[in-house]
Amino acid sequence: MRTLILGAGATGGYFGARLIEAGADVTFLVRERRAAQLQQDGLLLSSPHGDVRARARFIVRADAADVYDLILLSCKAYDLRGAIDAIAPAVGADSLLLPLLNGMAHYRALDTRFGEDRVLGGLCHLAVTLAPSGEVRHLNRLHSITFGERSGGQSARCDAVHAVLAPIKAEVNYSHDVLLDAWDKWVFLATLAGMNCLMRGTVGDIVSTPEGRSLTQAMLAECAEVASRSGHALPAERLQKARALLTQEGSSFAASMLRDIERGGPTEGEHILGDLVERAAPLGVAVPLLRIARTHVQVHEARRLKNPGVQA
Repeated sequence: MRTLILGAGATGGYFGARLIEAGADVTFLVRERRAAQLQQDGLLLSSPHGDVRARARFIVRADAADVYDLILLSCKAYDLRGAIDAIAPAVGADSLLLPLLNGMAHYRALDTRFGEDRVLGGLCHLAVTLAPSGEVRHLNRLHSITFGERSGGQSARCDAVHAVLAPIKAEVNYSHDVLLDAWDKWVFLATLAGMNCLMRGTVGDIVSTPEGRSLTQAMLAECAEVASRSGHALPAERLQKARALLTQEGSSFAASMLRDIERGGPTEGEHILGDLVERAAPLGVAVPLLRIARTHVQVHEARRLKNPGVQA
C-alpha cells in the first residue's frame, strides 16, 4: 500500500518515521524548506521508544499521474484548506484518506471535496514537537494511532490499512467505533484547552485554586453532554479517566492551544471549541463555560490579526 503523508512535521514525521522503520512504502508531501532539510539530513526522530535516522522519499507537489492508496493528514485545522488543495491531485478513485486532526469539523470539508466513502475516521495521542533543526522530538512515551470505518465495524480496506500500520513501533488501534473514540478525545481536549486558555495555566495551576476543580468538572460536563446528545455518549469509565487527568494536583499538563496563544500564533479554537458551541444550541445544551472559552480565544485571534507579531 503506497502511503503519502502530508508534511513531515511533528505528527506526520513521527508516524512516517515509524512506518519507514517498519519497511512501509512512504512518501512525504512537504514544502521547499522542509524538503531541503530532508535532502540534507534525512528524517530524524528522537524518542524514548527508539530513535530513527532514515532517508525519506519526498515530493513538493502532488501529481495527478501519481496517486496513492493511503493519504495520511496530520495538519493543524487552520491549514486544512491548503492541505486539501495540496493532496487533491494524489487522490485517485480508490485512494483512502486517514485524517488525524482534532475535533470533527474537518470531516465536512474532506467529505465535500473527496466524497464521504474515501474518508476514514482517525485520531492519535502523541506529544511531539519539531525542532528548528528539523528533528522530530517525542516528548513522552505516549504514541497511539486509532482508525476505522466511520460507520463502524470492520472492512477489507481497513484490514489493509491495519496490515500497514500494525508493524510500527506504536500503539495501533483498529477501532470498531472510531467516532466514539474521536468524540472521547474531543470532549477531553476541548475541556483541557478551554480551561488552560481561559485561566492561562496548567492543570495543576488551575486545580490549586478554590474554584478550579469545580469549574473544570463543569466544563467537562458541558462538553460530554454535547457528545451524548449527538448520539455518542461517553462510557462512565472514560469520563472518569478524563476527570482524573483534568483535575490532577501538581500536573504540568496543558493543551498546545495555550502555547499557541502565549506565542501569539494561530489556534484551532474554532475547530475545537467553536464547533462544539455551534452543535450545542440546536441540541438544547447550555454551554456557558464553553462559550466563554470560545470567546476568549476569538479575542486572541482578533488581536493577533489586528496586531501581527504582538504576543498576547
